[in-house]
Amino acid sequence: MNPPPVTVQKFFTEQASVLGLHLLAGATGLDRVIREPTVNRPGLALAGFRKYFAPRRVQVIGNVETAYLRAMEPDLRRQRYTELFGWRFPCAVLCRGIKPDRDFLRAAEKAGTPVLQTSLVTMKFINLATLALEALFAPRTQVHGSMVDIQGVGVVIQGESGIGKSEAVLGLLERRHSLVTDDITRLTLVDGRKLIGTGKELTRNLMEVRGIGIIDVAAMFGVASIRPEKQVDLVVTLKAWEQMQEVDRLGLEERYIELLGVKVPHMEIPVRPGRDLARLIEVAAFQTKLRLNGLNAAKELSQRLTQAMRKI
Repeated sequence: MNPPPVTVQKFFTEQASVLGLHLLAGATGLDRVIREPTVNRPGLALAGFRKYFAPRRVQVIGNVETAYLRAMEPDLRRQRYTELFGWRFPCAVLCRGIKPDRDFLRAAEKAGTPVLQTSLVTMKFINLATLALEALFAPRTQVHGSMVDIQGVGVVIQGESGIGKSEAVLGLLERRHSLVTDDITRLTLVDGRKLIGTGKELTRNLMEVRGIGIIDVAAMFGVASIRPEKQVDLVVTLKAWEQMQEVDRLGLEERYIELLGVKVPHMEIPVRPGRDLARLIEVAAFQTKLRLNGLNAAKELSQRLTQAMRKI
């Protein structure tokens, strides 16, 4: 599932504190869509060469562009402003706290182009803004299930309502593992290959337990019991014992589930009274960790059996 369009309003609202952004002009254009997850410096366009100008990107203006513009004759400078804002790019960002002249702001207001300002040096802003835009443009979705960090293995725990997910998560927290999110896990695809799971900021640290209510995990189990985000390494689905028609008792067959185009190891654990779900999920995580390191106990047993049969 692709994310909704990234508007200047979204970029400004979510990154204002991180990038130190302030709106100077062009508030009517905050709904403009940023089409590409990177930035552009319009130096050549201001000099009159516009063949490879990138109007789909955020335009960044630093000391070099400002010094060049200030060296122009006023009439030519106003002409360059008109030509620049005629491209209807998403927005302009002035770095190093540069204050634009009145003609610049007037041209921006006339074109309805937002003008933002930051005190960051130009290259630092470009680096941080590129990372922020890549995150905003990343494909994302959400799945019903809690997520836990089990000694470095990110595990999403799914299952029908009432199957025992909350009890399993509580058992894992008692074993000093960390909660990433309860009930709903938001997934973001990073670099086209890694899935990062996180939860809503509003419900961070909180968990719902039937019969008890909402609990504060950090207050109850300590600050170390909370992780804001974690890469997804394993998906565990809890199923009622009677719904499991076939159970792979050896684990020779490695199963996967596809999320945002990424194949993630998937295990189904049968549930019935008396089973320690927390311990089973913990072992499933350790098993996944060993497999990622090249150790597969089921395949090793299969090889031993094959060698023993050859000796007969």
